[in-house]
Amino acid sequence: MDSIGQMQVFVKVVELGGFTAAARELQIPKSTVSRQIARLEDRLSVRLLDRTTRALRTTEVGQVFYERCAQIVAEVEEAEALVTRAQVEPRGVLRMSAPVSLGYHFLGELVAAFMTEFSDVRLEVSLTDRKVDLVEEGYDLAIRAGNLADSSMIAKRLAPLDRVIVGSPAYLEQRGVPRNPDDLREHVCLQYMHSKTPSSWRLGPDTVVPVSGPLVSDNGDLLRAAAVAGHGLVMSPHLIVAADLKQGDLVRVLDDHLDQHGGIWAVYPHNRHLSPKVRAFVDFASTHLAEFF
Repeated sequence: MDSIGQMQVFVKVVELGGFTAAARELQIPKSTVSRQIARLEDRLSVRLLDRTTRALRTTEVGQVFYERCAQIVAEVEEAEALVTRAQVEPRGVLRMSAPVSLGYHFLGELVAAFMTEFSDVRLEVSLTDRKVDLVEEGYDLAIRAGNLADSSMIAKRLAPLDRVIVGSPAYLEQRGVPRNPDDLREHVCLQYMHSKTPSSWRLGPDTVVPVSGPLVSDNGDLLRAAAVAGHGLVMSPHLIVAADLKQGDLVRVLDDHLDQHGGIWAVYPHNRHLSPKVRAFVDFASTHLAEFF
């Protein structure tokens, strides 16, 4: 038993007034208690306890030592409890990255609800359409949309995310409505910079069509605005253009040719000791987004 362990035994003996009571409290044999007190006194070369057949009390130096030991043992137990709680209760700083458009359309509501329920977690949310390196840049997790590339990260699907190809009524009246994927070759297509292949659209596992157009951007809402203004077609997550579709400012095309396998994902580094704050956010987001979508 180390020095702290011997101090803990000594404190219990003094507090409970005897070896038997201390042994019962610590759930160790009485002989172990006696042996640890003897070793402690030998190490310090001082008698800490006066023992009689009727009573046990501290010596003068033993009382001074007890008062300091009691303080040290209390601090050690508090430190251990703090670490234990930190592995059970969500707390601390949670650094998260998410695309700008997702932040604008639903993440604000999600974060606000999470903050209400988990007041001990401080969120640092970076909205960027750049694919951040979670490990190198010190993020706990990222929210990502679409079809994920293979990686060493853990990914949990939080919600489905349908894609649509849309254009304004004015554009479609001028250029015609595409009837099959190959028709996209003849259309003006507004491209998302951070897709794996900005110059081609993957409508399904075996359907990839080269596209071209006057605008490439790393922001889905900017592309949406350009499409509403009649500058071309855009392939977009449905949630970004849902309001425009409802108002008739955009029209869906090629629905029958567009496979839906995407989603909104929580992505985080592989770690068998997943922190409670990450687990809490992922579980909360999964439940909340199931209601949202």
